[in-house]
Amino acid sequence: MVPLTLLPAAAVVLRREVSPATTALSWVGFTWLGIAFYLFLALLALEPVRLLIRLAGRRGTRERGGTGEDGDTREVAGTRADGSVRVAAAPERVEDPSRRLLLARGLAVTAGAVALSTAGTGAYLANAAPVVRRVPVTLPGLDPALAGLRIVTFSDGHLSSMYGGRRFERLVETVNAQRPDVVAIVGDLVDGDVAELRDEAAPLADLVSDQGVFFVTGNHEYFVDTDAWLRHLPTLGVQVLRNERVPISRGGASFDLAGIDDRTAERSGLPGHGADLDAALDGRDDAVPVVLMAHQPVQVEQARAAGVQLQLSGHTHGGQLWPFDYAIRLDQPAVEGLSRFGDTQLYVTSGAGFWGPPMRVGARPEVTVVELRAP
Repeated sequence: MVPLTLLPAAAVVLRREVSPATTALSWVGFTWLGIAFYLFLALLALEPVRLLIRLAGRRGTRERGGTGEDGDTREVAGTRADGSVRVAAAPERVEDPSRRLLLARGLAVTAGAVALSTAGTGAYLANAAPVVRRVPVTLPGLDPALAGLRIVTFSDGHLSSMYGGRRFERLVETVNAQRPDVVAIVGDLVDGDVAELRDEAAPLADLVSDQGVFFVTGNHEYFVDTDAWLRHLPTLGVQVLRNERVPISRGGASFDLAGIDDRTAERSGLPGHGADLDAALDGRDDAVPVVLMAHQPVQVEQARAAGVQLQLSGHTHGGQLWPFDYAIRLDQPAVEGLSRFGDTQLYVTSGAGFWGPPMRVGARPEVTVVELRAP
């Protein structure tokens, strides 16, 4: 059992090391972690069932009056008032060990089947083609000339030894198939350094967009050589927005697309890094709508205070493994989909890749097409 418990820990430590051995260890370790998690949940759910079955068996024994669970009886001696001996049958609660063993094994097999089927389905969905979600969003103040403009967004690619290759190429093809006017990548693109993932990230150069491809950092960008990626992404045609904005124009009308660093950037210790929405919006025309790219949904509080009309975020993976979506709500105001905070709308995409167990249960990988509409 000790080696099995060490597998996930070793996989986490070696996740950023790219070699056939560490890749195999990552797949085995994280897969075992996912199976073990759902095995634990299944056993937890079945334990009350086991207790109810045992209680029902004991109740049946009392109703039969005199037979134990295995049908045995025992004699009980007593004395009458005249001194004679009285012998009577009384129930003997003798549980048959074979029945207990059969029940335990049956529930264990059931829990194993549930865990394996859940983890297997989750592994298939995590590695399947992303679904395309189309989300119409009405922006107050948007010029009718910009109505129908498509912002195709995704997040949380988590390129690594476990995710990339053909799966990432397929993601890029899915984005291009939506004929985007703007591509917005909202953080956690990589889980390794440029030297390790240069080939995995290469499909980004194939993204096609009328107005450009834009990126903001997520928290995982600060687990690696951040500045190296910020230098490399522009060579692939990806413009990094770091507390700044760019105009998106069509037909003589425009809106502002702004992007800020992840909220963990300041703690990274890197000079000049840190979310600064004031700097991103400084000097803008308040009559022009603004769409903000910010990795974590919780940054919507700043966006609401600043009068941002729409924020695009990721980070949550939609929970990735149910029921983690409930835990995420303790830290984030939304897990996935479109919601509203005051006058600010927030869309949280459930992400394209995965982190940890290569599974998605209750949260499929997605590419989102945000179609802007005028009031």
